[in-house]
Amino acid sequence: MKVTEHIKNAKGETLFSFEIIPPVKGHNIQELYDNIDPLMEFNPPFIDVTTSREEYVYIDRDGLFDKKLTRMRPGTVGICASIKHKYNVDTVPHVLCGGFTREETEYLLVDCQYLGIDNIMALRGDAMKEEKYFEPTIGGHVYASELVVQIHNLNSGQYLHEVIETENCADFCIGVAGYPEKHMEAPSLQSDLKWLKNKVDLGADYIVTQMFFDNQKFFDFVAAARKIGITVPIIPGIKPIAVKRHLQLLPQVFRIDLPQDLIDAVEKCKNNKEVRQVGIEWAIAQSKELKASGVPVLHYYSMGKSDNIWAIARDVF
Repeated sequence: MKVTEHIKNAKGETLFSFEIIPPVKGHNIQELYDNIDPLMEFNPPFIDVTTSREEYVYIDRDGLFDKKLTRMRPGTVGICASIKHKYNVDTVPHVLCGGFTREETEYLLVDCQYLGIDNIMALRGDAMKEEKYFEPTIGGHVYASELVVQIHNLNSGQYLHEVIETENCADFCIGVAGYPEKHMEAPSLQSDLKWLKNKVDLGADYIVTQMFFDNQKFFDFVAAARKIGITVPIIPGIKPIAVKRHLQLLPQVFRIDLPQDLIDAVEKCKNNKEVRQVGIEWAIAQSKELKASGVPVLHYYSMGKSDNIWAIARDVF
């Protein structure tokens, strides 16, 4: 079932969803199940599965190093299929521009269609670790908007190199990212909103936001989006702070601001166990206010661990 259909069927009730990261190569999928199992108590209608782009590794050849491309967390579509089979819940694979040609993207989408996956999160993706700025893959898309167009075209039988008249077209529900504090590369929030509307106009069906820690920024973002004609569901993304290092890491990586009250509370903590509890309590307060405001879904970034997400959901849902 499509994300938008789940939202419609909820009739105004706020749904619970979360995002997981595929295991690193060589790890057992049971580790992933062990983190998903506790969260099924809260009846998530869908689970997002992230995709990691390729990265360089250096292999020692008798003192000389070969530079090779690899993917440390492959298997997003396989993970989606296994979760769907094990839990009977819809899954949303993240599909990136970076690291994939248009042809590879088409093959991935066809696999998703065959597996009965109804939703796709279309993202540009980040720059590689060795790149200062995002560099598109040769033969791949430059912007998420182009990826949205490819998925939208596939829904009408328009493949890359031919149009196929068939009753078995894909019918993907397309999600895209939104940034309450603007994308780090956007010159302004207004400019960023313009490009977000462009993705919606091209076929995106719903929006999931980057993490934020000040709900007012989300409320202002939604109001600004509605003002320029964005009418699709906007789902807030929530991440609980878990370690003291997040005070430096999250603003640096995601270009977001942290409220001073949250900073003060984390700095008073004697260890990361206390930090984790502060993060849980802050996310509970965020979630309750957002739920009271009528958001369609509360979407949590679990980053592979579920104990803090479970603690939040227990208090909110």
